[in-house]
Amino acid sequence: MIIIMKSLYATLFAVVLRLAVLASAGANPLYSPSWRFRLDLPEGYELSGGDGQNRFSFSSHFGASVDIAVYTGKTSVEALAEELEKKLSSRGERHRYDYNGKAAVLSTVNFPDPQRRSSRLSGWAFYAELEAAGGAERPMLFAVAYGPPDNALQSLHLSVLDSIAVSQEDTLLPGPVTHFSYPPGEWKQYPLAGTGEQAWFREGDIEAAQALVDREFAVLRRYADSPLWQEAWKRFYRAIYRDSFDRLKDAAFILERRWAAEAFGAWVRGESPPNPAGGALGRRSDEARVFAGKALDWIQQFRYERDLMGSDFVNLVSAARDGRGDCDSRAMLWALVLEQGAIPAGIMVSREFGHAMGLADIDGEGARFPFREGNREYRWLVAETTAQAGLGMIGENVSEITKWLGILFL
Repeated sequence: MIIIMKSLYATLFAVVLRLAVLASAGANPLYSPSWRFRLDLPEGYELSGGDGQNRFSFSSHFGASVDIAVYTGKTSVEALAEELEKKLSSRGERHRYDYNGKAAVLSTVNFPDPQRRSSRLSGWAFYAELEAAGGAERPMLFAVAYGPPDNALQSLHLSVLDSIAVSQEDTLLPGPVTHFSYPPGEWKQYPLAGTGEQAWFREGDIEAAQALVDREFAVLRRYADSPLWQEAWKRFYRAIYRDSFDRLKDAAFILERRWAAEAFGAWVRGESPPNPAGGALGRRSDEARVFAGKALDWIQQFRYERDLMGSDFVNLVSAARDGRGDCDSRAMLWALVLEQGAIPAGIMVSREFGHAMGLADIDGEGARFPFREGNREYRWLVAETTAQAGLGMIGENVSEITKWLGILFL
């Protein structure tokens, strides 16, 4: 049962906001059709306040809370931040920056607890311009993640705010906290492991990507013994996928171009029949299979590497550039490269087997993993990225499907 409580900011908000749950259960992102922003809360947050239309608050069993609202008629995000933090009697540092072409502010907050005036609450607040809707003045988003002054909650607060996608264009770009903490550097070419090719990356991509992995792993560890662990895993990989997608965009393009040329050259030599009606790579199903197989061959050559003292997940930029990683890093990189090539892909993970493999919507023979996401059922081809196994091959020792969890990223 959802218990409606008085919002901390009930006297502050004058907003128009609607949130729609994208799917019916689990840690599915929340979406505002009115203002077109998204929020991917960690597991265990529930609606705890608001009026059902104009303001929303969420609380978690960790003691952390989130409030969100949209304002119109304000002159700037800086003015909005100053106004709200003054009303809260908040102390903290405020930073103005540009987030993908939109004015934004990120600030620390520390303010009296309205329930116990002798105590204080602390956390982070984020303000950003939203897309104008219906000719209205440019609206502004306010989101604050807060709780008791406990350093252990800081990664949770930052994860909440970093999950915000201010507009549709931001859903596959690093989040606002990561963007602020690791501003995009200059473009520079770096080698792609084992290919002889070079791709464009931004300086600092590796550090930014690994910082996100480490923070999200700290959040994920909270769910080790929780009945919500499966949904927490899904959110962990969603966060990495979002952060990595644009960082690897040029690399995926370079690899697709290379493998397309190799496949077409093989067909010219008569090793596989071309299809004149389907373009250089023949039928779509043939193209997808060849592309996925080439990507799998590349990743299977990586050096197996684990970090038993840390997150045990090599960020995907390092994986692509250095040719290293554990099973889930490899499987996720394989899936991301396929997604960039317009082939629906995901991963499957198993806590019992301590393993991960790739999944893709590809025709042809091979082992398939049946899974359900929301109201849809899938039966996708599997890909073993840590052994020299062909597409669709899976070891008998890890073939029990009930011990696997299918994960999609969007």
